[in-house]
Amino acid sequence: MSSPRSKALTAFLALAVAAAALTACAPATENGEGAAPAADDGAFPVTVEHAYGETEISEQPQRVVTVGYTEQDTLWALGIEPVGVTEWYGGYDFASWPWADEARGDSEPEVLGTSDGLDFEAIALLDPDLIIGTNAGMTEEDFDRLSDIAPTIAHSGDYSMYFEPWDVQTLQIGKAVGRTEDAQKLVDDIDAQFAEAAEAHPEFAGASVVFLQNAIYDGAAIAYQDGLSTDFLTDLGFSIPSEIDAYAPEDESGGQAYIPVENLDVLNAADVLIWGTESDDDITALEGEPFVAAIEAMKRGSVVYTDGVTAGAIYFTSPLSLPYVIDALVPALADAIAGNGPARTAE
Repeated sequence: MSSPRSKALTAFLALAVAAAALTACAPATENGEGAAPAADDGAFPVTVEHAYGETEISEQPQRVVTVGYTEQDTLWALGIEPVGVTEWYGGYDFASWPWADEARGDSEPEVLGTSDGLDFEAIALLDPDLIIGTNAGMTEEDFDRLSDIAPTIAHSGDYSMYFEPWDVQTLQIGKAVGRTEDAQKLVDDIDAQFAEAAEAHPEFAGASVVFLQNAIYDGAAIAYQDGLSTDFLTDLGFSIPSEIDAYAPEDESGGQAYIPVENLDVLNAADVLIWGTESDDDITALEGEPFVAAIEAMKRGSVVYTDGVTAGAIYFTSPLSLPYVIDALVPALADAIAGNGPARTAE
């Protein structure tokens, strides 16, 4: 009873998103190389450890291709222009959501489709000298085939093969492209932004919040348990009520609880609800559900509805999307916890 978004976040294999067509884009620079700022002194050669062993990178990469779903954000944040990126969802040009456009600048990477898995032929045609797949759900067979094309970085192996903590990915990617110091600065800066927002809103401390997907799917609401998908909330001082854990399937690896509508009173444990809505139609449908309307947080106005871009920023959880999440969500959360909702974020 998973929704399309649920499947995308936990396995990607059933993501119902149209594949982005390969576009004949101009090279990032006149010589066809991707733009790469100077690496840290002594950064190369470097060996990067990951789930499938070690990868040695002998010199600064010039043509980086990302085969996962969010890694392009990390590269752009580091000032690296990949020559190829992978589209997850959203349908934005160059797989660049609004929060990433400024960092992407004028670069126009080729966009790889994923409807039939990794497109090894298209990847090879881009002539990469580094392939990054820290958020790709990459199998060992995939890794071996990609490594025949260029040095390849997989997920660390310490977490899910589909989603790892954003900071772990950032540091791993930074090491691979010779930007370790800048990667650490990105992590430190974003941590500081969360700490600043939490300090500015002491009312968040200890308050309980549940983040849910945008709709009722197959008679159930899909809520996110305490973990990677809710770190953006706990970093602001909130807690995630453990009552929802009873509705997480034993084989569910994505940290999601599937709460039947007739049991939605379990959400009365939450001071605030966040629905990852993407349209007015989503909101209308939710508010038309009697079991949803009966939740205490809904009745007292302690609810946040996101817009599509803010929802995407939450799901991406990247060095570029997280500052967007803070700016968009924190004011709405302040209104909701004061009972001044429903609060809505705006694109």
